[in-house]
Amino acid sequence: MGTAEQQLEAPHPAHYIGTGKVEELRQRVSDDEITLVIFDEDLTPTQGQKLEEALDVRVMDRTELIIDIFALRARTAEAKMQVELAQLQYLMPRLKRMWTHLSRIRGGIGLRGPGETQLETDRRLIGRKIGDLKRRLERVARQRATQRQGRAGEYRVALVGYTNAGKSSILAGLSGSELFVENRLFATLDPATRIVELGDELYALVTDTVGFIRKLPHDLVASFRATLEEVNESDLLCHVVDVSHPNWEEQYEVVEEVLVELGFHAGHHLVLFNKVDRLTHGEQSAVDERSTNLLGGHVFSSTVEPDGLEALRAELRRLAMESWPTVALSVPAADGELLARIYREGAVLGREDRGERIHLTVRLPVELLGRLRMRDEVSVFEAPPAA
Repeated sequence: MGTAEQQLEAPHPAHYIGTGKVEELRQRVSDDEITLVIFDEDLTPTQGQKLEEALDVRVMDRTELIIDIFALRARTAEAKMQVELAQLQYLMPRLKRMWTHLSRIRGGIGLRGPGETQLETDRRLIGRKIGDLKRRLERVARQRATQRQGRAGEYRVALVGYTNAGKSSILAGLSGSELFVENRLFATLDPATRIVELGDELYALVTDTVGFIRKLPHDLVASFRATLEEVNESDLLCHVVDVSHPNWEEQYEVVEEVLVELGFHAGHHLVLFNKVDRLTHGEQSAVDERSTNLLGGHVFSSTVEPDGLEALRAELRRLAMESWPTVALSVPAADGELLARIYREGAVLGREDRGERIHLTVRLPVELLGRLRMRDEVSVFEAPPAA
């Protein structure tokens, strides 16, 4: 096992690397009895085929390796469909090199017609399978959209970040529920949504999402788009960063670039520096100062320290309350119970007593606002009346 590097102005059209490097690599493969060569770049079908012919061993590129890791991590039916779709889309243009009878996919159906080669049969069968998987995933996407409609009025938070940044641990710590948490790449492929109490009977729906990585394969992105739609429907996008990683700034940029590439956005953006327990006080202060200048709002968290998530919980509460609509209310002064509820569940910004009526400027949860609109004795204005 080992590594080799080469700096190129442009990839070689036949082997990606130069011919001299191919010969050097071939000799090393032979001397060290290497059985697999992995490229940390994407190879064209032709480059992969010619490299395997030159090296006489199996060659994998970056995309194939990541897809294989995803295949090992997939546990639910949806995740397995998403990974299989990415595998087949990757395999289609490479069938000539990776020819197989594909008996598992074909299942004994579709005998060759007159003059049809086995390669053409396999392409036709893979195309049919890809179409079937896309239709099934579209149904899943519609089901997710229906579920999101049922959450209207709830404050929704999506956790995004580089793989292994600690998103699942944060969700488990906030919600107190058991989630699959493991210190490895792409441990989470399926979005998990949990109810999180923010204090004073205020709640949020927080969703964990699949982790990103540098040069995320496009086929995987396309396959997981329905899953990642949770990001677009969120009120807050919480970008989790492993601040203990030596290249955390690069990882932050990678995630932000992927989000822009996917066209995803949310109402607000919060940077969460996780694993702060691994930093010294001086290192945390340096990150705090630099991030304030470059990123604006951010919070530090730890899932191993006591109360390590309380700063995050408090910030989520503040942002959730800020997202409530601001309205003007006119309520009976004699209805103490109603006034107490408004003060308890809302955020009163201003008050003016006018005899038998009290005029309030207040932020209110959508559900409470809807109930007040139905009461005849309460007048609701979309905006505070002009002075």
